[in-house]
Amino acid sequence: MKSRVLFGREVIYSAETEITRNNLMDVLSETLSIHKTNSEEIDYLYKYYRGKQPILQREKKIRPEINNKIVENHAFEIVEFKKGYVFGEPIQYVRRGETAEENKIPILNEYMLMVDKAYKDKELAEWFYICGTAYRMVLPSLEEYADAPFETDVLDPRYTFVVYNNGFGKKPLMGVKYIETTEGKMLYSIYTSNTYFEVLQDKEFKIVKQEPHVLRYIPIIEYPANASRLGAFEVVLPLLDAINNTGSNRQDGVDQFIQSFMKFINCDIDEETFLALKELGALKVKSDSNNPADVDVISQELDQSQTQITKDDIYRAILIICGMPDRHQNARSTSDTGTAVYYRDGWTAAEARAKDIELIFKKAERQFLRIVLRILKDTVGIDIKLNEIDIKFTRNKIDSLLVKTQGLQNMLEAGIHPKIAIAVCNLFSDPEQVYLDSQEYLEKWKNAEATVTPGNNKPNPQDGDVA
Repeated sequence: MKSRVLFGREVIYSAETEITRNNLMDVLSETLSIHKTNSEEIDYLYKYYRGKQPILQREKKIRPEINNKIVENHAFEIVEFKKGYVFGEPIQYVRRGETAEENKIPILNEYMLMVDKAYKDKELAEWFYICGTAYRMVLPSLEEYADAPFETDVLDPRYTFVVYNNGFGKKPLMGVKYIETTEGKMLYSIYTSNTYFEVLQDKEFKIVKQEPHVLRYIPIIEYPANASRLGAFEVVLPLLDAINNTGSNRQDGVDQFIQSFMKFINCDIDEETFLALKELGALKVKSDSNNPADVDVISQELDQSQTQITKDDIYRAILIICGMPDRHQNARSTSDTGTAVYYRDGWTAAEARAKDIELIFKKAERQFLRIVLRILKDTVGIDIKLNEIDIKFTRNKIDSLLVKTQGLQNMLEAGIHPKIAIAVCNLFSDPEQVYLDSQEYLEKWKNAEATVTPGNNKPNPQDGDVA
């Protein structure tokens, strides 16, 4: 069994500034080799996530008949936690600022509901948490009575890639997805910002279709998990393999203790007698003072407590590196509550990683929205500007609810502007929208600012002397 070490997916670049019919074949042949390497690594990580891990190829030279192969699939645990924590609730588009038309944004959210975007976001997240990158595709709907004027799909990153220009801005040059035909040939669907190509590969590349499109953007959008395209569990692959190996060896130790060898000193036993011994559980031997006979079991029990300490240490290192909360801490009885537990058990690290992925996700999501808004304008006449939309992730904000609400009330009573107080208290995923929706109810705090009484219950000095 050999543990594999990976270092993220390589971003595919080209020195070309534009993809045309004349240079398409050269760029495709140059970039495919890099993609093939990425694709092989993605396939390995995907199978690892599903439980096909190196421990299953484990071999033993000593007592090979006892060879447990136990997969503790913590890779699945890591991906599922992060996917549920960040994308457990649907992403919402909200009005950005006071100038945007409020009635248009709900229409956009309704369309996203119709195309099952929340489900596809989780599918997208599953891919980039597994292998470090994922791809979404969006095109105008071809159905006359479709629920939405556009269609979206999450593409398999093993058969999809985007080529970027290596100059300033790293602009995408083309998006590629491919399939194998029934004849065993590779068919590549290639999108540039204004042209669609189909290329058939048999012994050589051949353009079989070329037509313009009016999207003005490449409809295949890459959603990287980070700049290095590292999967969520990729950096701890050796530790995950070590846990599998420890668990398997531990079970081997139990089995070997139960199935121990027997030793016979100064006495002979044939196979028939030994089988009778195993069946009856008793044996009679002769012994004398010069050559004492003895029958015993050769056994050496594994130290389970030390093994558990080693395993727990490896698991805790995995949680720290991956930014996961340590739920094993709950086994300890302490007097910590509320915020102390939140900080102690690693939930702050999980939240920090979630905010990090939000920033990266939003960059790609804006590119997706550019295409969607273009389709909406051209097909149904709904004109929404990208700068009118804010992308909001929703997570549970009700931990330490009493402390946060008291803090909000104290800030408002102290004369802090409601907009600032709502943002600082960390109660809401979208404090800007909460402030806009609550302006009518916050007027009393604005009006009270001029008559605020200092906290020492003394009259406000601005009111003048009091007799």
